[in-house]
Amino acid sequence: MSVIYLLITVSIFVAIGFFIAFIVAVKSGQYDDDYTPSVRMLFDDETKITPQDNKSKIEEKQV
Repeated sequence: MSVIYLLITVSIFVAIGFFIAFIVAVKSGQYDDDYTPSVRMLFDDETKITPQDNKSKIEEKQV
């Protein structure tokens, strides 16, 4: 019977430890934004206009 009391006590301390770790993670901002990182990889490869490309487009419009 004393083993059960020991296991309950140890499990309560472990649960408190995990709860404290969770509170620290929430306060540090680890769970602030969970949507943007999942879609960021979809928009990384957008075409970028370089100054040379922009200059050639302006010249085409003038002709």
